[in-house]
Amino acid sequence: MNSLLEAVSSYVTLFLSENLSDELIFHNINHTYEVVAAAKEIGSHCVLSEDEMLVLEVAAWFHDCGYANTYIGHEDESKKIANDFLEFFGCNKNFKESVLSCIESTKYPPRPSSLVEKVLCDADLYHLTRTNYQKYEKALRQEFESFLKTSYSDEDWHTMNCRFLVGHSYYTEFGQTVLAQLKEINVRNICHK
Repeated sequence: MNSLLEAVSSYVTLFLSENLSDELIFHNINHTYEVVAAAKEIGSHCVLSEDEMLVLEVAAWFHDCGYANTYIGHEDESKKIANDFLEFFGCNKNFKESVLSCIESTKYPPRPSSLVEKVLCDADLYHLTRTNYQKYEKALRQEFESFLKTSYSDEDWHTMNCRFLVGHSYYTEFGQTVLAQLKEINVRNICHK
């Protein structure tokens, strides 16, 4: 493993385990592990170069670190944490900017421009394809209620969730072919009952 990646994964794992609130039951360390794994999977299908994969994986590790400091606007905090680390590690300006741009692209609504950014955005919403998707949506609902002080009736949440699932599109070719088909199974099972 690249020494930078090794350092990043060790640092972020420790940082998240020490700093994330226990109330973050969706955006927790497991989400980061899953996004990193999904980024590698999608990135390999998109035939990213070694340099692009490095940018992607570093961005995937750092993309939600900002939740340690704030819920709304966490991406800006994630970028600060990533920038400080990468500067300390001696990474060049272009590399840092690419990583920060990837993290920025995950803001809602996502606006990825490069292929690497598209891969990260698809990886961030990979959970929409999972057979246990309802576990994720339940965790997200609880997080919204805790951190955004919102309260949804079951019917309102169902409507909002289905609107999101149906309206969402993946950005990469792999996302649009493979992931979209898997997500469609959840749409049918959850929204068309």
